[in-house]
Amino acid sequence: MQQTYFRKGFGLKAAVRPIIESEYHSAIVERIRSRAYTDRFGDITVRLARHFGFCYGVDRAVDYAYETRHKFPDKRIYLVGEIIHNPHVNTRLDEMGIESILPGEDGEFDFANITADDVVIIPAFGVTLSDLKRLQGIGCILVDTTCGSVLLVWKRVNSYAKDGFTAVIHGKYTHEESRATASQVQRHERGRYIIVRDMAEAEVVGAYMTGRPDAPNREAFVSHFARRSSDGFDPDRDLARIGVANQTTMLATESLAIGARLRKMMAEAFGEEHAETHFRSFGTICSATQERQDAILEMMEAPPDIMIVVGGYNSSNTNHLAHLCREYTTTFHVKDASCIDTATGVIHHKPELDPHAPEVCEGDWLPAGPFELGITAGASTPNNKIGEAVSRVLQIRGIELEL
Repeated sequence: MQQTYFRKGFGLKAAVRPIIESEYHSAIVERIRSRAYTDRFGDITVRLARHFGFCYGVDRAVDYAYETRHKFPDKRIYLVGEIIHNPHVNTRLDEMGIESILPGEDGEFDFANITADDVVIIPAFGVTLSDLKRLQGIGCILVDTTCGSVLLVWKRVNSYAKDGFTAVIHGKYTHEESRATASQVQRHERGRYIIVRDMAEAEVVGAYMTGRPDAPNREAFVSHFARRSSDGFDPDRDLARIGVANQTTMLATESLAIGARLRKMMAEAFGEEHAETHFRSFGTICSATQERQDAILEMMEAPPDIMIVVGGYNSSNTNHLAHLCREYTTTFHVKDASCIDTATGVIHHKPELDPHAPEVCEGDWLPAGPFELGITAGASTPNNKIGEAVSRVLQIRGIELEL
């Protein structure tokens, strides 16, 4: 019988690695890294965060996508959504003949054109249980690139549902990863979940859970969380026992704070002994996300004059890196190096955490004299795009780059 499910690649890493390195390598980035992450170009000192760009999970997902094209040169290959949230990488896969199936307005994917002869790549975010079952029913070849850190969260959510605990997930309810994570409760008949976007929504959940006077009434609560919770969610029943998890790309400190706050509210309302048996929380913070955020905090002990964060506007981890940086210094979040216009000197950037916030244009954004430029990038940004951003800043200042 033909194997139709692959999760460990095809043993072709050596064959595709030279191609990937040639497309995503950056000599500028390697030079700065080799000089203790700080280098000088003319009157600009460039500081690179010690952890930046592609994480292991993203690197693995991109490898598997390239291996899949190499393994099946004559087959139609589809990708569920985006392999990662980086426009450059996704465009490159499209050029390789890997067709993305984008979700509709309802968040659902249309698999009508897929046949048993086709290959489908599952992205690093994973897919929902229902989407996986639909694909398995078609009988197509599945190449699963779901990140190991995401799988760890799924394991925790699955254990919560198995033991009758509702999963409280810190994440964006429209994000592919949060949708896939939440679906894991469906493995159990009594599985339940609710997704909270931030501390404010966690406070609402905690207030209702503990019967605080400022809690919304049942109708208002159910209405607000209708799209953020499992079908038939009953807050009076389903908030009795909760387990906290998170979308791996959220701000790590906020995820930890939300868990601590909910537990404290439960203990204050019902006692410590009650909290011991009715609250659970396991470490589901992605190590790569944590490392990149910690690297920013380390850099901000002596903040650079300006900071550039490179990565897709719909990339959650990139947005949170930019949000961290804004607390310390002037920060520009650019989706790509092309946002830095060398002809006019204008920068196009997104000034807010909201991924749907409009892009703005700004001129005269570089200091007139010598200055420090900090650089980092989200986990889905390849090194060549980081290097291009540095190069464009140097071009605006008329600094020749010699490598």
